[in-house]
Amino acid sequence: MMRDTEWIDAFIENNRERFIKVNDDVWKYAELAFREEKSAACLEQVLKEEGFSVETGLAGIPTCFSATYSQGSGKPVMGILGEYDALAGLSQEAGNPEKKEKVPGGAGHGCGHCALGAGALGAAVAVKEYLKETGKDGTIIYFGCPAEEGAGSKQFMARAGVFEQVDFVYTWHPATVNQVESVHSNAIMGANFRFKGVSSHAGATPYLGRSALDACELMGVGCNYLREHVIPEARIHYAYIDTGGTAPNVVQDHAMVRYEVRAPYVSQVKELFERVKEVARGAAIMTGTTMECELAMAFTEYIPNHALAGVADECLKEVGAPRWTEEDYALAKRFLDTYNEETKKQIRKQVEELYGEERVEEMMSRPLDGEIHGYDPAKIRLQAGSTDVGDVGYAVPTLNLNIATACVGNVGHTWQMTAQSCSPLAHKGLLTAAKVLALSCIRTMGQPEIIEKAKEEVKKRNGGRYQCPLPDSVQPPLDTY
Repeated sequence: MMRDTEWIDAFIENNRERFIKVNDDVWKYAELAFREEKSAACLEQVLKEEGFSVETGLAGIPTCFSATYSQGSGKPVMGILGEYDALAGLSQEAGNPEKKEKVPGGAGHGCGHCALGAGALGAAVAVKEYLKETGKDGTIIYFGCPAEEGAGSKQFMARAGVFEQVDFVYTWHPATVNQVESVHSNAIMGANFRFKGVSSHAGATPYLGRSALDACELMGVGCNYLREHVIPEARIHYAYIDTGGTAPNVVQDHAMVRYEVRAPYVSQVKELFERVKEVARGAAIMTGTTMECELAMAFTEYIPNHALAGVADECLKEVGAPRWTEEDYALAKRFLDTYNEETKKQIRKQVEELYGEERVEEMMSRPLDGEIHGYDPAKIRLQAGSTDVGDVGYAVPTLNLNIATACVGNVGHTWQMTAQSCSPLAHKGLLTAAKVLALSCIRTMGQPEIIEKAKEEVKKRNGGRYQCPLPDSVQPPLDTY
């Protein structure tokens, strides 16, 4: 048999059209969190055709599934995470660098989860074929994880024990660079705050009413003052979910606002969340209303597993970056040019930090990352965003990779990202990701000492047991978040 790197490269390339079709199909479905019925079914069908045993409805979530292939003793047990949810309001024509909605007001894959799911699927299938080809023992599991853009699913999966028998997990995310992700993401917690008051005629008898909308607004005022007295890394976000109606001459007797708080560690998030709840209670007292807090989501912080990172970094360097063509560079430049001057100014700063001042003009004119940025555990930086991958990392050794699927400096959760997620840029990126993930699994399964080292890291972080940031009473908010 040829070298593992060559074998995986050949297998992925021979099946490239199939994996690209999965991306494009899921991209077209563009389904929101907890509503990914067609997307999940698409992935499940391919995995069934490949001989995987599929189990659906994991952790009480209809669109959450696992697909398992086992051989021999079944050890080690390898996991690959896939995602497939889209974002509201980001519909855009595929590959079009001019803003044009595909479905007016529709959803779109503005974070590239269509590519994430398809690339992860390609890796799982490649590992399965490698086990068959070599006759080696092992189990490969593809975990279908919905709602990463919503309330998440992986924390519910971890709480339900889905990852208990897994030895290690790899995943990836579409990005603008090629690297083992060297970030520490924020933990996050979110809840719906429901206020109930008394309706009345706002002109004739406003004194008989108790405004739930006033309570929401006063909560906002209180949280604005709170922002000055939290750690600099913390974030407090909000959105009105229910304003109590559209008639200004009626005192609103119901209203709801959603708050999410972030901080580097889940312990800090819990403390900050309690302070936000106190603000909400104060708003209810001031307005003579009642308040209910419906805790709905929480993610633990993500921190890279250094033992797995060492393996994946070597594999990424062997596989190499996506092989871009002149047409790819031209398309990426057109997308980069859609950003306003202020955004491009910030992008230039990012480019200078990553590539050096002397390469700024080169990268701005040919804005695709064609190299590998090595992993340095001493340079892990705090990232303001959050992901439920962190909860998997506190249950089992877990590592995330970044592979370029969009132009340098691309801003996520935009129509530009939606367009690029169904273009040759994403196609090449997801195939590269599939190769690196598959090779990382194969290399790790052959090094039991690395697996044990990776598990020791997890034990140091979680104290020997995963603890979900949500109490058992909080179920997946399928219809309310």
